[in-house]
Amino acid sequence: MDEEILVKEREDGIGIITLNRPQKKNALNISMRRKISEYLNRWKNSDHIGVVIITGAGNAFSSGFDLSEFQDPSIFDEIYESSAKYHRDVWHFPKPIIAGINGLAFGGGFDLAALCDLRVSSKDAAFSHPEVKFGAPPIYTPLRWIVGEGIAKDLCFTGRKMDAEKAYDIGFVNYLVEKEQVLGKSVEVAKRILESPRDTLRFTKSFMIKQTEESFEKAFSIEHDQAFKEVLFKHLKK
Repeated sequence: MDEEILVKEREDGIGIITLNRPQKKNALNISMRRKISEYLNRWKNSDHIGVVIITGAGNAFSSGFDLSEFQDPSIFDEIYESSAKYHRDVWHFPKPIIAGINGLAFGGGFDLAALCDLRVSSKDAAFSHPEVKFGAPPIYTPLRWIVGEGIAKDLCFTGRKMDAEKAYDIGFVNYLVEKEQVLGKSVEVAKRILESPRDTLRFTKSFMIKQTEESFEKAFSIEHDQAFKEVLFKHLKK
């Protein structure tokens, strides 16, 4: 079986994580979330890796969580635990993370992009929270911090699709490029970041996290932890 997560440690200090299930639009399963957590925890204390890029293989960034796993109630706890840890590991990662969005970012893929620090997107990418339609509350807070309450509420309540041009116009996307340029532009931005001293970057990221830490944890405990147990799993058991 092909590796579902591809990892590259470049000589210039850039770590690249590629979601590698193109036939499933890079839907995130338990093992993928655990592998992302594993590498982020390995790199957070690395003297070599200074910036991380997360991107997708094929024509999608990520379509969200792998819904086929939700058909097995015996692994609900694993789904919840891997999801909670992975989201927090991305958010708390002490170095800049760039999302290289090479295609659609739906549901958990949209969440992942929002949890990253910067977003480089292809012009044909799209963003949506369709999961609200089948009983999965979206993760609202990181999106609200980026685009504001009005737009975030609209996207989370309606599940409507937002194209990349609109995402760029409202400030969700930082850099908008052709699909074939997504990884190259992401690397270019990462290199520009690495021109600054590592300790300065780490301190900058640390105070960014600290300024929102309490708000994030309070919100995430409701949006993710309670939502999984009290809303999502209830709908799945019907």
